[in-house]
Amino acid sequence: MTTVTDPARPAVVEAPGKPPARRRGSFGFNTVSPREKVVRYLLLAFVLLITIGPFLWQLSTSLKGSGEDIYTRIPRLLPAQPTFDHYKEVTDTIPVWDYARNSLVVAVLVVGGNVIGASLAGFAISRLQFRGRKIVLGLFLATLVLPGEVTIISQYVTVREFGLANTLFGVALPGMIGALNVLLMYNAFRALPLEVDQAAIVDGANAWQRFVYVGLPSVRGTISVIAIFAFIGAWDDFLWPLIVLTDPNKYTLTVGLQYLSGTFSNNPRLIAAGTMIAFIPIVIVFATLQRFFFKGVEEGAVKG
Repeated sequence: MTTVTDPARPAVVEAPGKPPARRRGSFGFNTVSPREKVVRYLLLAFVLLITIGPFLWQLSTSLKGSGEDIYTRIPRLLPAQPTFDHYKEVTDTIPVWDYARNSLVVAVLVVGGNVIGASLAGFAISRLQFRGRKIVLGLFLATLVLPGEVTIISQYVTVREFGLANTLFGVALPGMIGALNVLLMYNAFRALPLEVDQAAIVDGANAWQRFVYVGLPSVRGTISVIAIFAFIGAWDDFLWPLIVLTDPNKYTLTVGLQYLSGTFSNNPRLIAAGTMIAFIPIVIVFATLQRFFFKGVEEGAVKG
């Protein structure tokens, strides 16, 4: 087929069934114009500023020397006299490493409980057939409606009746299985092809073998998401450990850092240094699991 677009131009010969060639400079449905591209980059820069800006300001404040003015008319992120003395002063003022160890114990319990418990519950609701399965799923959905402040009193009464008040296990117990994490695992297991499960049943695999050898290898991305969010939630929690714990030697790091705010209220450099110390483990956990975290969109594919 021959198509003549302009008498002054040579004819364009196109193969049968092939779409006409797009002219140079034309914009299709999925093509981004230069103006739209500029707007997108400006929005990304604005979001980056409001999310990373406070962190950079705290880091800069923790590194500024004692003689350097923090509240200048024009904010400066680069310290004129960078120093790490404030970090050493924080460790000399409060038992940072003891508090960090307590927070790590709580975080490990919470992460382990969510990874194991949420995986088991999500697999059971999505793959096993039992009476009341839809009712159980509805109860998990209903718990998402309740804010944490509504149940915090009943949680404390339950922990106290179990004799777990003023213990690290009592701090970790209410967060060891989150309803949202169960629903995430339910959705991840549900996305797996049903034929894979049926083939495993034909091969003689029981429910536990299907969970370990078929289900878990296919949902590592969602497990990483749950592990990261559970660790951040347990590590940064302040209100619940403050209610449960009465012994200062068992305080978590977020609760122990309040001593910096009370003792050194006129020196924000120490408070910023303590904040950075509490932030370092979160960076380590995310850096360790980030390659699985970004693979969560591939959940449900058949693994070879």
